[in-house]
Parts: sequence; structure tokens; C-alpha cells
Amino acid sequence: MVESEDLLRALRERLVASPFHTWAGMDVVEASVGEVTVAMDVLEGHVNLQGLVHGGMLAILADTACGLSIRAAMEPGRLHVTTDLDIHYLAPAKPGRLLGRGKAIKVGRTLAFAEASIEDGEGRLLARAQSRFSVSGREPGAD
Repeated sequence: MVESEDLLRALRERLVASPFHTWAGMDVVEASVGEVTVAMDVLEGHVNLQGLVHGGMLAILADTACGLSIRAAMEPGRLHVTTDLDIHYLAPAKPGRLLGRGKAIKVGRTLAFAEASIEDGEGRLLARAQSRFSVSGREPGAD
């Protein structure tokens, strides 16, 4: 079993290595087997013309939280990719720190399912998402 601190470190290193997630202002702040919390600091380029966080940024956060929860639940070195993301926007998001809480629901041999909630810094629920992933093979170099 992977220790939570080791898992948190590994997931953080994964995000830091991704230019996309760095651009999005994301960091993993909590992790345990099958559950993660990802923080996103809203940047100037993340808002729409109304001054609210663009819905696409909430979808990115939901997808990342779901995906990392799957990674935190499955055998190390396995590959997974999103095949579906269903998101429901519940309230407008204002600039600031947002939290995506992802939870792996089921990780099988070829399919995985996860859900996520997106909250603002005050704990206000902004969006809920469900996601399905294709699970396959192993990452290059994974032993």
C-alpha cells in the first residue's frame, strides 16, 4: 500500500511536470488511495468577460481531480485517459482559490469511474462532475 505522503508527493511531481497544469495554476493539496483534492488558483486568463471563472476552467479542474483520484487508486504505472466528462454547473465561480475534490468510484481492468465536486474557498459548491476513463497497458518505463 502506498503511504499518503508518498502518494501526495508523486501526484504533485506529476502536475509540476505538466506545462498544462502549471499554466492552469494547479497543485495537489491532499491525497489518499482513491481520493484527491486539487487546488487551482484562478489567474487573469481564466476569467470570462463577466469577470467570472470560465466554465472550461471548472471542467479542467474536475477532469484533473477525477483523473488523479483514479491514478491514486489503480496499480502504479497503468495508463488511463478520460473518455467522458459530465459536469453540472451549480453556481458562478469568482476569482480566487478553487478546490476540486475527486473520488474514484470503481477502477476495473479496462474502465474506471470517478466523481468530483468543485468548491470555492468558502466551501460553496460550484459544480459536480462524473467521469469515465479507459484503463490500459503500462506507461513507458514502468516496471
